[in-house]
Amino acid sequence: MSRTVPLAQLLPDVPGIPDVAVAGLALDSRELRPGDAFVAVAGFGRHGLHFAADAARAGARAILFEPPVPGDVPPPPPGAIAVPGLRARLGELADAFHERPSARMTTIGVTGTSGKTSTVQLLAQALELNGVRAGTIGTLGAGPYGRPRPTGFTTPLVLTTHALLAGLRDEGMDAVAMEVSSHALDQGRVDGVHFAVAVFTNLSRDHLDYHPDMAHYGATKARLFAMPGLRAAVVNLDDPFGRGLLPTLPATLEVLGTSARGAADAAVRATDVVLDGNGLSFLLHMAGRSWPVASPLLGRFNIDNLLVVAAVMRSLGHDPDSIAATLGRLQPIPGRMNRIGGGDRPLVVVDYSHKPDPLEQALQSLRDHLRGRLVCVFGCGGERDAGKRPVMAAIAERLADEVVVTDDNPRHEDGDAIVAGIMAGFAHPERVRIERDRRAAITGAITRARAGDIVLVAGKGHEDYQEVAGVKHPFDDVRVARQALHALAAGEVAR
Repeated sequence: MSRTVPLAQLLPDVPGIPDVAVAGLALDSRELRPGDAFVAVAGFGRHGLHFAADAARAGARAILFEPPVPGDVPPPPPGAIAVPGLRARLGELADAFHERPSARMTTIGVTGTSGKTSTVQLLAQALELNGVRAGTIGTLGAGPYGRPRPTGFTTPLVLTTHALLAGLRDEGMDAVAMEVSSHALDQGRVDGVHFAVAVFTNLSRDHLDYHPDMAHYGATKARLFAMPGLRAAVVNLDDPFGRGLLPTLPATLEVLGTSARGAADAAVRATDVVLDGNGLSFLLHMAGRSWPVASPLLGRFNIDNLLVVAAVMRSLGHDPDSIAATLGRLQPIPGRMNRIGGGDRPLVVVDYSHKPDPLEQALQSLRDHLRGRLVCVFGCGGERDAGKRPVMAAIAERLADEVVVTDDNPRHEDGDAIVAGIMAGFAHPERVRIERDRRAAITGAITRARAGDIVLVAGKGHEDYQEVAGVKHPFDDVRVARQALHALAAGEVAR
């Protein structure tokens, strides 16, 4: 039998709570199970009270709402419970219902424009290598490391977030690393989560379709470092926003700065960086000592990610020698600078870089590994910040020897209009190939390439679909690239 919790235990300060126990909390009447409490608050479209009758029919044991009720919203049904400040208390309620799961594990939050997914996955991998059972929540899904289950969000909605944390606790996880997006911080999706360590990766243009400006975007990211109970902060000091964040952090925090540029005031830093066809190497400086690190990961930005892993592990008390050894054992993350081919064939790199800064980092980093020509295949998602399209075009034109523009989840937006927005950013559009069929774009780029060349297939990474007009069609960049390389090796395509 499923566990139930008395409502009075969850809301001890609210008078008149009936003697009823609930089996769960639900914001969406369609996801409510019999015995749950339906939480009716204002949504992005309609108020939850519009669906109170649906929730009652689905078996809601209680209906909670926040007074006062707006005039254009149906009145609460008889027996509904008024909870002042309900929306702001959702995290608190979920945390209490699930018996504080994030506090029973070491919970690490990672925020920043790019690097969140790689950092979270590398962190969990590193912890596992050191005997710590680690789970993850983020873009790849949620679950024990290596076994994520899709959630549909970078950071799920608040009730789901706490339910996922409870599930990871029940599966025996000692730690969880989770991505914390700006949307999550602004919408309270991590309210009530007890973070032990907060990480800042970087800040660059993104989500300006949501945030009014970069100042608001940055300030929203910074909220993670004001979460109650936080013990340590890891901050990338090579990023200007990170450098500015440092003096604003509470004096109670243990702060560890990282620097891939070797900044002397960083607690964890890298010098003597070398990038080649085998990956990357550097000298790790930490705790007054240094260690050589060699990694199969591609891209200079992965040094940033590895330094964050080292700093977080250091904040958790791991031995420096063990940390240094672990960095060299970490393997690439699905959809993040994944290498395919190479040798006597072109090297294909599939990466999730769908924003300006990650695309620039990926291309610049691959230039450091390059022996031949660099080809970039990319597109821009529909119904997302249109302002980044010409910016990404200019980056690709500047850093790649050949550019192919293609589709990348046009969603409900016209694909030709997306391409036109991208093409506006090229100084020499006549030199750019347009192939909206993504399979043909990838295959053609690989077929034209030679040994020593690198083909970056950017934008989708781990995704296994192409979303067009609301339908997700099966599509996998890695699989398409493998097929093209196989055909090339078998002599099945004409150059």
